[in-house]
Amino acid sequence: MKKNSSLFILIIFLSLTLGFLIGSNKNFLTNNSYFSKNNLSKFNLLINYLSNNYVDQINVDSIVGNSIQDIIKNLDPHSNYISKQELDLISDRMKGNFVGIGVSFLMVGDTVTVVNVIEGGPSKRAGILPGDRILIANNDTLFKRKLKNLDVVSKLKGKSKSLINLKIYRKSNSEFLDFEFNRGEVPLKSVIDYKIAENTAYIKINRFAKTTFDEIKMTLSKYKKEKIKDLILDLRDNPGGYLFAAEKILDEFLNEDKVIVITESNSGKKDSIFATKGGDFLKENLYVLVNGQSASASEVVAGAIQDNDRGIIIGRRTYGKGLVQQQLPMGGGDVIRLTTARYYTPAGRSIQRSFKDGNQDYFDEIGDRYFSGEMINQDAIPIIDSLEFKTIGGRKVYGGGGIVPDIFIPIEEISSEDYINYFLLRSNIINNFVFTFLDGQRSKYNNQTANEFLRSPLRDSNLIIDKFKIYCYENNITVNLDNKDFIINSIKAYIGLQLFNEKTFTEIINKEDDFLKRALELIKSGYEI
Repeated sequence: MKKNSSLFILIIFLSLTLGFLIGSNKNFLTNNSYFSKNNLSKFNLLINYLSNNYVDQINVDSIVGNSIQDIIKNLDPHSNYISKQELDLISDRMKGNFVGIGVSFLMVGDTVTVVNVIEGGPSKRAGILPGDRILIANNDTLFKRKLKNLDVVSKLKGKSKSLINLKIYRKSNSEFLDFEFNRGEVPLKSVIDYKIAENTAYIKINRFAKTTFDEIKMTLSKYKKEKIKDLILDLRDNPGGYLFAAEKILDEFLNEDKVIVITESNSGKKDSIFATKGGDFLKENLYVLVNGQSASASEVVAGAIQDNDRGIIIGRRTYGKGLVQQQLPMGGGDVIRLTTARYYTPAGRSIQRSFKDGNQDYFDEIGDRYFSGEMINQDAIPIIDSLEFKTIGGRKVYGGGGIVPDIFIPIEEISSEDYINYFLLRSNIINNFVFTFLDGQRSKYNNQTANEFLRSPLRDSNLIIDKFKIYCYENNITVNLDNKDFIINSIKAYIGLQLFNEKTFTEIINKEDDFLKRALELIKSGYEI
C-alpha cells in the first residue's frame, strides 16, 4: 500500500504550494559584516570566470539561481528561492486582486476558451461570457499556436487602464464579436459565506491574503446584524498566508488580553500578541473545521481558538507548520522567503513537525498519514507526552505535529484505490468534463438562477453520468463510478461553479460533507467543550 502513496503526496503537495508563507510586514535590513569578504570575493570571481572565460555559452543567471536554491533548501522545508515569474503569480493571489481582464480559461484544442468570468472584473462589465473563444488579443492571434497558459496570461494581462481589443467567437450563437475595454483590477476573494441554518452561518477562508480581514470583518458585521448564534469557520485546505491577517481575525473572536500567538525571533526573543477589546464575535458559538492541509496561518487561528477554549476544533490533524517567513529581495525581481522566526500557540506549544530526516521525508509525512491508520482512528495520531500543555480551561493539548482536533472525523476504512478515486472526483477532471458537457448545453440553464439551481435536482443526471463514463474512457481515466450520488453531486457542483460562482460550488459540495454534518449535529445537540 505504501507504493501507492506517491500520487497522494503529489496531489496534497500541489494543493499547498501557493501558501506556506506566514508573512510579516516588518522591515528587514541585512548586515554585510556577517559574511566573509574573502568568500564573497571568491564567489564573485567564479561567476566572472564562468561568464567571460568558459568555453561554451552558459546561463550565468541560472547557475546563480540554482546555487542560491541549493543553499536555501538545506535550511528548512519552508525557506525558498522564488523567481520573478513565479513571484508575480503568487503575489496576485496573496494581494487579493490582480490587474487583467478577469477570466479563467482552458485551452480547448488550440483555442483559448473562457471557463469563468470573474464577478467585478472588466470582462464581466464588457459582456464576455463563459464558453467564448478568445481568438485575437490586440492584433495578436492566439489560436492554432499551441500557446502555454503563461503565454496566454502574459498577453491578456497588462497595466491598469490599458486598452485591450478582443476578437471573440461565441459558439452558442455561432457569431464573431469584437470587444474593446480597459484592463483593471480583478478581485480575488478569499472568503465564501452563506447562512446554512436559521441561526447558523458558514464561513470558508481559502487563504490569508492582504484583503482577507476586510472580507471577514464585513461578513461578521452582516451576521452580527442577523443575530447569528453559531458560526462554522472552515479552514480546511487553507495553506496559510499573512500572519497579520490571522491575528486580526482572531481579535474578532477573543476577549481583551487573551493571547493570540507568541513569536520567537532568531535571537530567541519572544513576543506575545494580545487581543484588544471590541471584537464582533465574542459570545457566539464557534466551530472550526480543519484537516491535514490546514497549515501555517490556519493553524495559528485553530491553535488560538483551542488554547483559549473559545470554540470546538473539528476534523483531522493539521499540517504542522510553526515557522514564520519573511520575503527578502534578491535583485532583478527575485526574492527569498527565509524562515526568520517560530510561532507558538497561546499555551506555549510549537506545532512544527520535525524535519530532521530531511525535506523529502517531511513532505512525505502528509501522504503517509493516509496509510498509517490515523485517518481512520484518532488513537493512531502520534502524541508526544513530553509536549503536553494545558488550555485555559485545563484541557490537555499537545505540541510537536499540528493541531489535534477536539472532535475527530474519521474517513471510511477503504482501499488506496478509493482514496485516489475521491481525489480524482474533486480534481480538474470533472471541471474539464463539465466544460465539455456545458459547451453544447448552456442554453438549457440560461433562465435558471443560482438559487434555483441549488434547490433543484440535477436534470438529466443519468445522461450526464453516461457522458462522464465516455469522457473517462476516451481520456484513459480510471475512476470507480459506483458511488453515483457522490459523482452527481460533484458534477453538479462544478456546473454551479462554471455557470455561477464559487459560492454555488461550495454550497453544493457541502451537502455531502461529513465535517459539516458533524458540526451541525453538535450545534443541534448544544455540545460544549
